[in-house]
Amino acid sequence: MNKITALLDAITEVIKNIGTLTESLQTVSNLLNEIKITEISKKSTVHTSESSVKSGTVKSKVYSLEDVRGILAKKSQSGLTSEVREIIVKYGGNKLSEIDPCHYEEIIKDAEALKNE
Repeated sequence: MNKITALLDAITEVIKNIGTLTESLQTVSNLLNEIKITEISKKSTVHTSESSVKSGTVKSKVYSLEDVRGILAKKSQSGLTSEVREIIVKYGGNKLSEIDPCHYEEIIKDAEALKNE
């Protein structure tokens, strides 16, 4: 009976470790996605700036994930958390890092239109 109990304890420990590993891998995945989006945003900003200089036109500002996160955080802190959540869902994400950077300007416009009532 002791060997069975020891085996069950070992299996339980393995299951706990797999759960911890899964959480760690998800965290790594989320961070890599944020880094990827930030890099895409930086490249897009450089490309847009270069093409604006060459063509002599100035296009709208390209926002980074950090820009959008900061604006949404301020709105959320001012009591508009549910409205901020609705904006994120509107553009196809459960969290900001899941949203395509091409929507950042629209998200900022929507956020700026939010008012406390």
